[in-house]
Amino acid sequence: MSNQKVVMIGLGYIGLPTAALIANNNIHVHGVDINPQVVETINAGKIHIVEPSLDQAVATAVSNGFLKAATTPIEADTYLIVVPTPFKAKNEPDISFVEAATKAVIPLLKENDLYIIESTSPIGTTEKMMRYIYTERPELQDKLHIAYCPERVLPGNVMHELVHNDRVIGGVNEAATQKAITFYEQFVKGELHPTNARTAEMCKLTENSSRDVQIAFANELSLICDRADINVWELIRLANKHPRVNILQPGCGVGGHCIAVDPYFIVADYPMESQIIAKAREINNYKSFWCAEKVKTAKLEFQLKHGRKASVAIMGLAFKPNIDDLRESPAKYIAQRILQDSHNDTCYIVEPNIKEHKVFKLTTTREAVDNADIIVYLVAHNEFKNITSSSDKIILDFCGVLSS
Repeated sequence: MSNQKVVMIGLGYIGLPTAALIANNNIHVHGVDINPQVVETINAGKIHIVEPSLDQAVATAVSNGFLKAATTPIEADTYLIVVPTPFKAKNEPDISFVEAATKAVIPLLKENDLYIIESTSPIGTTEKMMRYIYTERPELQDKLHIAYCPERVLPGNVMHELVHNDRVIGGVNEAATQKAITFYEQFVKGELHPTNARTAEMCKLTENSSRDVQIAFANELSLICDRADINVWELIRLANKHPRVNILQPGCGVGGHCIAVDPYFIVADYPMESQIIAKAREINNYKSFWCAEKVKTAKLEFQLKHGRKASVAIMGLAFKPNIDDLRESPAKYIAQRILQDSHNDTCYIVEPNIKEHKVFKLTTTREAVDNADIIVYLVAHNEFKNITSSSDKIILDFCGVLSS
């Protein structure tokens, strides 16, 4: 099968690991990214994102000649679209990147080619792209295999999960589904579940909306417990002793490029039907605002008591523990709110997984904990778990790092 050629459009957090995985199965992969720096980095066998064991996978794939990167696509047999789907105003999904990627490959398509979208997309996007392709290339009508296959990997464990997780694969027809399954079988060990494109699109959105709703329940409990003077971490631990109860842990909101975003894809198209999903988004967004207000109150109380302004340590910026990904991070939003409100007060910002940041001046964990009056835990990074601090410090633990 090594004479196959795959074009992968988008070399980000999902595209690059997938490209490296395919290439290390001795399949030629031509990766495409609009950023020339990303292309240059990959062609040097290096990586531009942090992901365990990805560096080795890319280095091997490049040195063996199976992975190359460029800013434009070439002719291939399989085209994978793995680009972001951001938002326009009012939380409406923007599929312009998927459209642009599709437009770039339309002139290269030939009979029997496989075109797969992996990007999270509103329901009906795959069919919409199919109509777009066939409008531009009518001679190929019904002669291509068009499918949707969402990724479902965990940042920090992507290389393992790309291989071992089950995948849902939905073609626009039976033949497309089968051809896509044959393609993924070459490098995925998890089970491949056939369906249609619309169901596969909805499946991805459903998985993340389900998580969002469950987290919203935990976050709502944390708001209630704060008012009721109950330790929410102890409460959840005890409630979870019930054999059929499994409440998630509350946090300072919900972040990342999936759970904080995907529910809006459903809400935008089906606003009347998606009541719980929309409310969960509201609760999880509100939790971040609530955390920032809690810090504000703690600072005012400190000033009234001590007659001076408090210095604050902001512990964590990533959207979840032990990764470097700050996308849609509630911790980052809270840090910005605290800084806007600080009027030159001293703030120590700690994010052990990144070396520097364009906006935030980072300090070490020790320096922040030793010098701050108020310590605010936003992300339960491993580095924060065994920190000792003097008893006179005010500690706001929004992520349960001290309760684990």
